[in-house]
Amino acid sequence: MSAHPDEVDGDWSAPNGIRSGFVPAQPEPVVPLLNIANILTVLRIVLVPIFVFALLAEGGHETGWRLAATALFGLAAITDRFDGQLARKYGLVTDFGKLADPIADKALIGAALIGLSSLGDLAWWITLVICGREVGITLLRLVVVRRGVIPAGRGGKLKTLVQSLAIAVLLLPLSGTAMDAGMVLMYIALALTVITGLDYVGQAARVWFAGGPGRTREG
Repeated sequence: MSAHPDEVDGDWSAPNGIRSGFVPAQPEPVVPLLNIANILTVLRIVLVPIFVFALLAEGGHETGWRLAATALFGLAAITDRFDGQLARKYGLVTDFGKLADPIADKALIGAALIGLSSLGDLAWWITLVICGREVGITLLRLVVVRRGVIPAGRGGKLKTLVQSLAIAVLLLPLSGTAMDAGMVLMYIALALTVITGLDYVGQAARVWFAGGPGRTREG
């Protein structure tokens, strides 16, 4: 005796004969390239040459231009804080963002350090140590990524925060105790830069020789 359609398990009236209760695999959502997180990242990149112009204008020590440079640096640093948070919170992570975000960060910090050193407000050896570390770690990261990913650590985030604070203070047209406070922050940032850099090298070595993921990664 043949079974009637309504006696067969499942709802054959569904489109394309798909039974009720069966959910087909859904394709991965396509994240638009033009989203708020990427816009903030691009804005930070665009602000870098404008910031450099303001920093070096009128010989680099005119009060109004230094205040303008500080404001531009602060605005760019704020976008760095929010673009990553927005990307993760709202699922806006893109390959472009993964590439452009660290480039924007290092371009901003590097431009500020080089600008301050060229004006005589910061020793060149400090700029060379920090910039050399960033370039070296970036190259090392490209090599290690073939063996494993080292997730972000708090040390790198703290390093970036202290670097930004130190630079902001040194950008201001200050003197005396205030300038000394800025240099203290810069020395702390320098120490964190070296310590986290050495930590990353150690983690990268373990990933390379063990062939598995490490413990920390920082920018």
